[in-house]
Amino acid sequence: MVIRKVGKYEVGRTIGEGTFAKVKFAQNTETGESVAMKVIDRSAIIKHKMIDQIKREISIMKLVRHPYVVRLHEVLASRTKIYIILEFITGGELFDKIVHHGRLSETESRRYFQQLIDGVDYCHSKGVYHRDLKPENLLLDSQGNLKISDFGLSAFSAQGVSLLRTTCGTPNYVAPEVLSHKGYDGAAADVWSCGVILYVLMAGYLPFDEIDLTTLYSKIEKAEFSYPSWFSVGTKSMIHRILDPNPETRIRIDEIRNDEWFTKDYVSVRLVEYEDVNLDDVYAVFDNPEEQQINEKSGKDDIGPLVLNAFDLIVLSQGLNLSALFDRKQDCMKHQMRFVSQKPAKVVMSSMEVVAQSMGFKTHIRNFKMRVEGLSTNKASHLSFILEVFEVAPSFFMVDIHKAAGDADEFQKFYKKFCSKLEDIIWKPPSETCKSWKTRSLKR
Repeated sequence: MVIRKVGKYEVGRTIGEGTFAKVKFAQNTETGESVAMKVIDRSAIIKHKMIDQIKREISIMKLVRHPYVVRLHEVLASRTKIYIILEFITGGELFDKIVHHGRLSETESRRYFQQLIDGVDYCHSKGVYHRDLKPENLLLDSQGNLKISDFGLSAFSAQGVSLLRTTCGTPNYVAPEVLSHKGYDGAAADVWSCGVILYVLMAGYLPFDEIDLTTLYSKIEKAEFSYPSWFSVGTKSMIHRILDPNPETRIRIDEIRNDEWFTKDYVSVRLVEYEDVNLDDVYAVFDNPEEQQINEKSGKDDIGPLVLNAFDLIVLSQGLNLSALFDRKQDCMKHQMRFVSQKPAKVVMSSMEVVAQSMGFKTHIRNFKMRVEGLSTNKASHLSFILEVFEVAPSFFMVDIHKAAGDADEFQKFYKKFCSKLEDIIWKPPSETCKSWKTRSLKR
């Protein structure tokens, strides 16, 4: 049997299939971790003008890092395919559990509802509104914990925009204001959907379920439904406050959290205090598709640093005098610096990464380009620098460092300290080496 590889992943059986994508089981050959690989045909999403939607979905999933949200690890691409590497969830859909077992107990329903509210609340804190919450989009992991998935219809709040206007979602779970076409608050609409899900968990059927859409919408707009006899007083109170057709008076998540019924047996989720999210792979796949081409057969990554040709060198040196490559004008030096190394490119990159991290900066590497981020010396401003390794000639590499964000003086301080820790890899012309040796001798 031939084992197919995509990058560092061994690809196995198909575990799901949609209109534009297949989901396959895969394994990370470096860590042994099982993942779900969503394979999307690039030409299909271009043809159906879905690039922006897919890009938004992927970016949102990378931004929302929470124990109760399906984790997106990374995005890869070949010339014809886009590969989305997701957390592998083994417990199936919550919907299937309801179908097979019928209604759930109040205790079990409350636990799933608590986890759902935790996950949705975190999404809202990041400005993300799901807009298609339903049991089919709620997965269960091996421990029986909830995982929110499918952010295909989600919205990311734009600065200065308070109301959403796109009517979307599954009719039975959609809030009445979404159907009104007058604009709606994404957070309040998601809360309504959570209320419908709680009802379904406890009852085993939908509160609003009509074949005729006009009748269905009418009942949703009036919140016209009844409670089964086995619903407790606390359950009824919670659902009544959520399924309020007026979004202005509908209960909000902070109020749900303080409700006595909700807090019973509540176990708070443990969050990572700070986790940096890198969207470089998303940008590479969608904005610069040629930057990230992975091997679909062997899984090897033989990409080297960009080789500078004669034209590149002329442009960089601003003329035919190549000494200008390393003898920068004063105004340019405020924002950009360069040095040369005869060490292998991978050694240069790893050395720079170690040094940057030892200086308290965070690093993000893609091939032979590294972004360095951190705070200024006085902790008052954010700094960001881009470091890229270029091949000038065999065994001769140039490192270009330029300021992406922050103060020019802080960049100079960073560069000076950074280079002082990289003396072992920085190449100096013989005359400069001799001069440096004499200076050190005199100091003795």
